[in-house]
Amino acid sequence: MDEPKQFKDYFDKKLAQKLAKLIGEVYPSFKPRSFVRQVANQIEPLELKARVAVMAEVLRECLPADYLEALDILVQILGPENEDKDSEYVRGLQLMPVEHFVGVYGLDHFEQSMQALYEITKRSSAEFAIRPFLIRYEKQTLKVLSEWVTDPSEGVRRLVSEGSRPRLPWAMQLPSFMANPRPTLKLLEKLKDDPSEYVRRSVANHLNDVTKDNADLAVDVLARWAKGASKERQWIIRHALRSLVKQGHKGALEVLGYGPPKVNLACFYVTTPIVQFGSALEFSFALQSEGKQSQNLVVDYVIHFVKANGSTSPKVFKLSSRTLKAGERLTLERVHKIRPITTRKYYAGGHRVEVQVNGVVLGGGEFELRM
Repeated sequence: MDEPKQFKDYFDKKLAQKLAKLIGEVYPSFKPRSFVRQVANQIEPLELKARVAVMAEVLRECLPADYLEALDILVQILGPENEDKDSEYVRGLQLMPVEHFVGVYGLDHFEQSMQALYEITKRSSAEFAIRPFLIRYEKQTLKVLSEWVTDPSEGVRRLVSEGSRPRLPWAMQLPSFMANPRPTLKLLEKLKDDPSEYVRRSVANHLNDVTKDNADLAVDVLARWAKGASKERQWIIRHALRSLVKQGHKGALEVLGYGPPKVNLACFYVTTPIVQFGSALEFSFALQSEGKQSQNLVVDYVIHFVKANGSTSPKVFKLSSRTLKAGERLTLERVHKIRPITTRKYYAGGHRVEVQVNGVVLGGGEFELRM
């Protein structure tokens, strides 16, 4: 069976050929064979971001030396705003090198570059390329974003939130907003009830970023948003607080209606005390209510993974959200696969798994991982 295609592998010779064809149609002096050859000679050993960067670098070499003239050519290949959904993914791929081109080479031309990003994000996305502008021209870029917040295009409105996220994954961080997120929170205020789920998801992820550096401020904002919140805004609040809930942040749990748990860990069983790497950890447990009223519970579990130096590091995993009635007993079980993943390196040794309810660890058990 063929291995699934990795995302980076879409940035290959075929994509270079497609870009070359599009550019050649609007810029007859373009040398497509030279462009494709230079890209193909460099990208094979590279990862995703490096492949995108190479394509942008070769575009800079093959297009007119004048940035504005080159930019005009690239804008002409963007295509229509509203193509069918099946072509949206491919269109987004071919525009990533164009987005990178603007973010790297367009910083000395603020207005023209921002207009280009506006057009790009209506067809794909531009959250990576706008970040250098936020760093160099913070006030000017925030002013533009404040105008885009009511744009008819959901892609443009999403860029307002996604492009200004303090800790956007795979992108440069924005230290100014990590230290003081208030300028971007003003933008999110206008997006919290956006009709687009695409935009609302970005708002939630943006606020989750804020919780990592300014937890109490984020909780205060979301507590205010919770008053009279629609179902859609309630989803934003839950998703934005997901990291703090795992950490047992008292304020975050209170916003979501989770108080101190009045439960007892009646029993806990590790069904697989010895786990062979590639199989799974299995465990079950029972929670007994000790409260006189119903209580909302968020039930997680924590695995303390062994590190290279023999110490352990905890990782919290979501399990269930339940309402437990007075005197009720809740039994839960879990199968947690322990297989190769790109985000963790496993080590043999004694591990521990624990139950966490409303941020409070109630107990757990041990298991041995064998590689």
